[in-house]
Amino acid sequence: MLCAGLFSNISLCYTIFMAFGLAALLDDIALLAKAAASSLDDIAAGTAKASSKAVAVVVDDTAVTPQYVKNISPSRELPIIKKIALGSLKNKGIILIFSLFLSATFPWILTPLLMLGGMYLVYEASEKILSRLLHTRHTTSTQENPQTEDDITSSAIRTDFILSTEIMVIALNEVTNQHIIAQAFILIIVALLITLLVYGTVALIVKMDDIGIAIAKRSEEKSLRNKLGTSIVKFMPILLSILTIIGVAAMLWVGGHLIINGLDSLGIHALHHFAHYVASLSTYSTLSWIGETSIDMLIGFLIGSLLALFIWSFSRIILAKRHEL
Repeated sequence: MLCAGLFSNISLCYTIFMAFGLAALLDDIALLAKAAASSLDDIAAGTAKASSKAVAVVVDDTAVTPQYVKNISPSRELPIIKKIALGSLKNKGIILIFSLFLSATFPWILTPLLMLGGMYLVYEASEKILSRLLHTRHTTSTQENPQTEDDITSSAIRTDFILSTEIMVIALNEVTNQHIIAQAFILIIVALLITLLVYGTVALIVKMDDIGIAIAKRSEEKSLRNKLGTSIVKFMPILLSILTIIGVAAMLWVGGHLIINGLDSLGIHALHHFAHYVASLSTYSTLSWIGETSIDMLIGFLIGSLLALFIWSFSRIILAKRHEL
């Protein structure tokens, strides 16, 4: 009887102990779940912030890539774009590892890298504008010598490497306050999302002509579907022109902004203060943003134009020396 009572008490204590232990375990699980959810929220917020800052490079990449499949057989357009997209992912993977290493060991180097990237962006944008204004024609090697698919793919991937570097460094700069593991997750997500967005859009743009022609052919002449297909074919060159204009404007804006902020962080505050002064002239947030963005674009264009003129002059000197030899 005594043993039975003692056993009963021990069982009761054990049950109570297990109940408290289970409750504590559930509390721990709940805390871990909250921490995980918080981390996911941070990663999601960081991804959105990082992606939004890389918009200029994304638009430019989307506008540039379709030019690589001009005069290519329609049956080979998508396979080539697929190869370029895979090459772009490899580029971003290499850049991700390298940029995280630099961020962990030499964080101060991000500012000069961003400024160099900004100078590349404003140079590319300004060179396009000056070429159009001065009616300068640059004959490319692809026009002089027909290229194989491998040549086209390699050339596109090399160009993508520069643009991908810009995307990843800009994205990393926006999440430097995060833990390095969170930075890695954010950069991986940004790389995947942007590659999918860019090359998915490029594939759609490239095949829209074929879609328009197919719609027009499968419908009666002068019918609504026929007009729709014809309109799609006619609109695609206009769309590419619009994308190019948006890409140039975005490159000037982001490139100028990177240079101005970089100079400010290096102790040269004049341009940064001037941009903020222009923004403060209006009490409306939209007008303030337009004012500051306009200054970023103007500074970007001035710096980019100087770089373009210097590179053009240097190229002519090199060509002249080659002709002399």
